[in-house]
Amino acid sequence: MRVVPHAATQTVLARSHDDEPPDQGMALLNLSRVSRLAFMVAPKGRGAFAEQVREALLTMSSLLNHQLAPMFVTIQTVFLAHEEDEEECRRLFEEHYRDHVPATNYVIQPPCCGAALAVEAWAVGGTAKVEFHGEHLVTVSYDGLKWIHCAGIRPSGTAGSAFEQSAEVFDRMQERLLSVGSKFDEVARVWIYFGGITADEAGSERYRELNRARTEFFGKLSFGGRLALSGYEGDFYPASTGIGTLGRGLTTSCLALQTERDDVRLLPLENPLQTPSFCYGKEYSLKSPKFSRAMAVVLGNYVTTWISGTASIVDSETVHVGDVTKQTEQTIENIERLISAENFARQGLPGAGAGLRDLAKVRVYIKHAGDYDKVRAVCERRCAGLPTIYAVADVCRPDLLVEIEGVAFSRMNGKP
Repeated sequence: MRVVPHAATQTVLARSHDDEPPDQGMALLNLSRVSRLAFMVAPKGRGAFAEQVREALLTMSSLLNHQLAPMFVTIQTVFLAHEEDEEECRRLFEEHYRDHVPATNYVIQPPCCGAALAVEAWAVGGTAKVEFHGEHLVTVSYDGLKWIHCAGIRPSGTAGSAFEQSAEVFDRMQERLLSVGSKFDEVARVWIYFGGITADEAGSERYRELNRARTEFFGKLSFGGRLALSGYEGDFYPASTGIGTLGRGLTTSCLALQTERDDVRLLPLENPLQTPSFCYGKEYSLKSPKFSRAMAVVLGNYVTTWISGTASIVDSETVHVGDVTKQTEQTIENIERLISAENFARQGLPGAGAGLRDLAKVRVYIKHAGDYDKVRAVCERRCAGLPTIYAVADVCRPDLLVEIEGVAFSRMNGKP
């Protein structure tokens, strides 16, 4: 790998050589006395499953050991090709991390590179205080901020309808957050991995039943609180990804933020090209999806923008039906418009904004494995050198072929 400085955000991207797997790379952000590292790893070898896991863990350890200061992995998502490998994978990861097991999602979304698994992980180093609160929960505190990572939350059993299971996992995430003095009102980002997401269930679609449960749960909450950007008057929901997996399982994850700092603000972003998801008509879902297209977290002069799962939708309609190349182009254009300086100014935060070059990493979900080369070609042309995970996953509409999410780091008015 070669290291390239990124002047705009002090982000350092390590880009893979042509002979390395595509799901490989890292982005490093230095903020005062704290460093945050995002990295993607997939094994090169195609041997036995345990061998591939050990290779991935060895690569992850090597990346961490090459940093200037010790770092802890705080949250990770493990993409698995086969559901039957999860138990062994979990055991090997727990043996590796011992008392410092990160909050982990295991999702059955086959990596497009052909490996048995791929890993996206976030690590933190420097003066941050990292606490591991048992399975599913890690907190990171520094500079008057407390980030709460909650991951791998599932229903207690396989019984129950899509609505009942969805309602249960939201309640269980709330319980986990309360155990460390947080609450769901403080959540800025949500991930939902839902098997059979567009499948029929008792005359309804499973995704629609998820939206019904989410609407009921969110109806009891008031997001943003004192952290909401001054003057913001719109609907306030976390950024979110709702994406399909193999099987019929349900796994959820969230990120919450606590702080008393006066220079920290939250701004939910909507896309000028798209109807807000929470305003969709009933033809898409009886209860509209309750999420924002992105959530911007303003930390002094820095902005972290968590980009929701984004697809080829203009207004509220799917466009370029049947053409995965054009859908990928439209999806990236939607992201570009969403995080642009013009859009930040339009929504009340002039001086903020980012471009595709400010993305630290992305995930690309592809409905059909055979479309991988076409999707990857567009992504590499538009976002060259960006650490990317490509995984096979169903998208929340039958006519959508690709979905992309990510996170961008930028600075207010270019200030240090």
